[in-house]
Amino acid sequence: MNIYDITVKNSNHQSQTLRPFEGKVLLIINSATKCGYTKQYDGLQKLYDTYKNQGFEILDFPSNQFMGQAPGDMEEIKAFCELNFNTTFPLFEKIKVNGLFAHPLFKYLKANTPMEIKPTEDTELKMKKVKRIKWNFTKFLVNQKGEVVYRFSPAFNPKDIAPYIESLLAS
Repeated sequence: MNIYDITVKNSNHQSQTLRPFEGKVLLIINSATKCGYTKQYDGLQKLYDTYKNQGFEILDFPSNQFMGQAPGDMEEIKAFCELNFNTTFPLFEKIKVNGLFAHPLFKYLKANTPMEIKPTEDTELKMKKVKRIKWNFTKFLVNQKGEVVYRFSPAFNPKDIAPYIESLLAS
């Protein structure tokens, strides 16, 4: 199985595989509308605006697993993101990212990620192996072949992901 065979539900509750995104660089995130990191939507939208015409997509999967910080139904979440952050990247149905009922996409992402990259206080990067998603706005960067190449911690600022995106788009 590869990432493109995984079935997800879009924000209109329709099932689809990730096949339409094959050959693109993907940034896949688990999000929440009531989280301290929600303001990252601004930076994510800037990344999307900058690179979407070069073969880049952001796939947003809300998750209510962390302290109930993604309340509401899909219509409310979609409206919140569009009205407050002018998001235009694809939004998918709310899912679980950890535990027995974790969505197959996030099981796949966690199982196939080499290392997580975290910012440290002295701006150096720290990499470590992590299986469990610890919080909202964990970000996975997938290359054009569907390989998970990077995992970024929730604290990792979206603007700092730009060089990684550019590197993959250039390859």
